[in-house]
Amino acid sequence: MTAPADRHPPARSTPHTQRQRAARLARRLARLYPEARTALVYDSPFQLYVATVLSAQCTDARVNQVTPELFRRYPTAEKIARARRSSIEALIRRTGFFRNKTRSIQEGARRIVRAYGGALPGEMEALLTIPGIGRKTANVILGNAFGIPGIAVDTHVRRLSQRLGLTRRQDPVRIEFELMELYPPRQWIDLSHRLILHGRQICHARRPRCGICSLRPDCPHGQQSEAA
Repeated sequence: MTAPADRHPPARSTPHTQRQRAARLARRLARLYPEARTALVYDSPFQLYVATVLSAQCTDARVNQVTPELFRRYPTAEKIARARRSSIEALIRRTGFFRNKTRSIQEGARRIVRAYGGALPGEMEALLTIPGIGRKTANVILGNAFGIPGIAVDTHVRRLSQRLGLTRRQDPVRIEFELMELYPPRQWIDLSHRLILHGRQICHARRPRCGICSLRPDCPHGQQSEAA
């Protein structure tokens, strides 16, 4: 299957030079964001699952405003599974799409209770059977709650990996596996966090701040904007 061409095709001549450029980008990102980690606040893998579901179409800051009271009342899968739907909806209303999110986390909690005794599993295959969890969310949970390497491809990671010329792919799963080929497993978790932070702070979707971007020397998109 032929991958669709990206608007900013990678500037690579050989796999070796592509890996060298990818390594330079990783080093620059590490200098910019040495303590990168998820901004979501949680006390257990299950709570991270809930917070990640709530973060869809919502800022992490807003989620962190909502979850303290939610987790005070319903700290476990068992308690959320038994809770009144209207009670959860009222608590998470400010995160948006609160009815769909309530349905997802309650169905997920019931699945976790029935199949895993109330403890969120730490394996990709098992996580993908739980409502509200795709590969991105599974990698967030595995990396942050279990320390298992993975690359979580959200909208920021997708946009930056394309602009930086690390992939031509559009599909998040294909992007995930191409990044996994470029970087060793020990870098996967931090790389995800750093790309997300850089996307939020510098490489915006509509108006990337190329003029102040430290990645520009190795960024095809930044070089094109400079030439223009």
